[in-house]
Amino acid sequence: MTHGFSGLLNKRAFVRGAAALTAGAVLPASAFAQAKWPTQPVKVVLPFGAGGVADVTARIVGEKLGGKLGHRFVIENVPAAGGIQAAQNVLRENADGNTIALFSNGTAVSVGLFNKLAFDPVKQFAPVSSMGFFDFIFVTGANKPYRTMGELLKFAKANPGKLNIGTIVIGSTQNLTAQLFKSMAGIDAVVVPFKTTPDLMLATMNGDIDLMIDAFAAVKTNVASGQLRALGSSGPKRSEAHPEIPTVAEGGVAGFDVVSWNAFFVKADTPKEIVDTLNTAMRDVLSDPDTRKRALELGIETRSSTPAELAKRLNDDIARWSDVIAKAGIEKR
Repeated sequence: MTHGFSGLLNKRAFVRGAAALTAGAVLPASAFAQAKWPTQPVKVVLPFGAGGVADVTARIVGEKLGGKLGHRFVIENVPAAGGIQAAQNVLRENADGNTIALFSNGTAVSVGLFNKLAFDPVKQFAPVSSMGFFDFIFVTGANKPYRTMGELLKFAKANPGKLNIGTIVIGSTQNLTAQLFKSMAGIDAVVVPFKTTPDLMLATMNGDIDLMIDAFAAVKTNVASGQLRALGSSGPKRSEAHPEIPTVAEGGVAGFDVVSWNAFFVKADTPKEIVDTLNTAMRDVLSDPDTRKRALELGIETRSSTPAELAKRLNDDIARWSDVIAKAGIEKR
């Protein structure tokens, strides 16, 4: 009798254990994905060199994400034309969230700049969240007579073809911003491309260039020292980073709006649970006062987004910059 009762108890225990195992087997994948990811350091691949706006932003945000998620975020710089090599490096990895791509408005530009880009940022990648936003600053040398954007526009309209605008290389967002500015301002000006920002900076300070367009971080020191004069910023409203600089729209080019951005994307087919985990962590990190302060010092406003909002921004920018490239007659690569 005792043996039979003991056997019954053992049988019931077995059934309960089996039921528990079965329940565990059908738990939603999110329970495991969120618990497991990341299980190792996460690599963030950038299509830019070290020290630039995207690199510095990624390092600030990556440091915070590493502390929050328990594994380091390691930055890998892979600068190359069109961001092609960086994107391909990510595509060679598994769709497990352990390798992240940093895309920017430059990615959107590349779609319109190449006859056939070697990767598809829309189909082969999944958006996670935006990260940093920044305007371009329009500056002139201290030795130039233009004190405001209005004065510069007045000169340009009275002297067709005499105003020159310096940017970095043809096809860069800065260069296309200059082309858009010419078109929207209705001026005849010459856009002069330079290989590097330091070369452009020197030419502007020497007076060889009338107007220079670049990121705030690039011109901040020389504006503060008085060697350069800021005439306008490219965004739709004054930036938190430099509220004293009026917008180009305020200066007389109605509707002018160019905001550069960078964001995290992962390989397509990465589990939604991983995307959601990273998106939630980025929302927390990007609203952190210390993160915001450190980024603002470089002219960057940190701001998260939903994956859907980021997808729309990428697609809208692809359409916009493709149109600018076509109207400017820039030869595709």
